[in-house]
Amino acid sequence: MSLSVERTGDLDRKYFFIDGTWAAPSGDRVQEQIEAATGERIGVASLGTAADIDAAVRAARHALDEGPWGRTTAAERAAVLRRFADALDKRAGDTATLVSRENGMPIALSQMLNGGAPAGLLRMYADVVENLPLEEVRASQAGATIVRREPVGVVGAITPWNFPQALAMFKIAPALAAGCTVVLKPSPETALDAYVFADAAQEAGLPAGVLNIVLGDRDAGAALVSHPMVDKIAFTGSTATGRAIGQECGRLVRRVTLELGGKSAAIFLEDGNVETLLAGLGNAAFLNNSQTCTTQSRILIARSRYDEVVDAIAGFADAYRLGDPLDPSVTMGPMATQGHLERVLRHIEIAKGSDARLVTGGGRPDHLSRGWFVQPTVFADVHNSEHLAREEVFGPVLALIPFDDDADAVRIANDSNFGLGGSVWSADEDRALAVARRVRTGTIGLNYYTLDLGAPFGGFKDSGIGRELGPEGIAAYLEYKSVYASAKYLPA
Repeated sequence: MSLSVERTGDLDRKYFFIDGTWAAPSGDRVQEQIEAATGERIGVASLGTAADIDAAVRAARHALDEGPWGRTTAAERAAVLRRFADALDKRAGDTATLVSRENGMPIALSQMLNGGAPAGLLRMYADVVENLPLEEVRASQAGATIVRREPVGVVGAITPWNFPQALAMFKIAPALAAGCTVVLKPSPETALDAYVFADAAQEAGLPAGVLNIVLGDRDAGAALVSHPMVDKIAFTGSTATGRAIGQECGRLVRRVTLELGGKSAAIFLEDGNVETLLAGLGNAAFLNNSQTCTTQSRILIARSRYDEVVDAIAGFADAYRLGDPLDPSVTMGPMATQGHLERVLRHIEIAKGSDARLVTGGGRPDHLSRGWFVQPTVFADVHNSEHLAREEVFGPVLALIPFDDDADAVRIANDSNFGLGGSVWSADEDRALAVARRVRTGTIGLNYYTLDLGAPFGGFKDSGIGRELGPEGIAAYLEYKSVYASAKYLPA
């Protein structure tokens, strides 16, 4: 495979960011970061232990309880967040390239979601907290009640590898805006890029201990979830891990936000426009090589249009150009890791053994000898009870399912343990909206699907608990306190 962009040397990160400084790890375990498109080493990062997590949590607790951060005003925090955003902007290009090398994300998408989005989210939540009344006075029978919004406390943020910068900032930005302190435990599959936050935080003058970063595996994550000084866990990842975290947070009576998996449905009604579908299918079903929790991998098609739409989707999948994600002309990169590629291929083999019909794809591309690439794959005639329609593949593998009428489409769409994304495609937008209102899912698009960072995001059912993004996203990092007082505090 010919690579279009010159690669830099090793990008080692052997220290953790704790209490505003670079701290040596307590153990000697390291994570070698392998480039998804080449299978070659990018760098090495240390893996944290429970002792490293403990040091980071204690630093966060001290910064909240004893340091200046716990006494800041909303305006002061907003100013710090905007400086933080400016510092990230300076690094945006290099950050986007690094993430694309780590997980195979096409560079144009990485420039938006790993380069630009984190700074944008910081600025958005700076505006939100400046315009949010953190204290209000209400008349009461005994005089007055002062209702306060206060930070929930120390936040443990556990983030995945598919959109590592953006999904980390889904948590960091509202938490800092609310006045919380944060311990970030990023995924070892993308071992290097999270420390860009530390570099930028130092430049922005974020007080020591407000943001701490310790790379680690599941053991480090478990230590963070169960740490007695942590007040809230914010997690994005698999439903299986989310269940374990939720169980532990329930035992500890700890606040938790869980953004988990999906098996979302795109519903193509009989009056839908095929060209409109194909124009939006990239975002809806193949975004980030389909390594996206909202991937609409179940395509429900009106039976009267079924053959036509199956052929169109197959042609669309065949047109993807696989290759180096740093090449702007490439439209699909590799899977993030060799292990993940093997999981995707296992799902494909299971589907081949079912009654489903393989229309296109179904394996590794012959022309790419290095990296963890898989062909965009389309199965038709899938029954909604089959493995491919029930399980999240997290790769470019679509299950095409026919339906009879709108009610049947809604029934099939809702016949899932998940409810995170979705879309409805129709020439009549009012009709599409009526269908969308009946689908039990946290987000759904009408004739397109594009995440809106200014609106709440999250899932129904096994897709999670709570909401991130939008002005509503800060609520998960605030507690209410009612102070019963005399009438002297009432406004004149």
